[in-house]
Amino acid sequence: MKLRLRACSLLLLCCALLVARAAIGKKIPPSAPLDLNTATAAQLAQVPGIGAATARAIVQFREKSGPFERVEDLLAIRGVSARKLEQIRPYVSVSKPGPRKPSSSRGSEILNAAIESNGPA
Repeated sequence: MKLRLRACSLLLLCCALLVARAAIGKKIPPSAPLDLNTATAAQLAQVPGIGAATARAIVQFREKSGPFERVEDLLAIRGVSARKLEQIRPYVSVSKPGPRKPSSSRGSEILNAAIESNGPA
């Protein structure tokens, strides 16, 4: 009788651990779509279909290539297929990028010199 009780207790404990592990492993999707141009890697990793490596790749791509213009731009990232994009699409959006600032003050100096050298209009 004691052996049977121990076996049932052990089985119940194993089931509880499995349920807890599954609950911890599940992602909680964002309540509102994340903006691909402002979201952090940690935020993107919460989107179903995006793991930590893909989230980092999205942020690196954005930093290197500039802001996303549309959600479909994610297809340029390794590991994002058309199928994965359709899984991700409900959870992400793209804001309109603001006006670009000159990359350096040197570019502004050259532009101003060119305008001044042409004289008044």
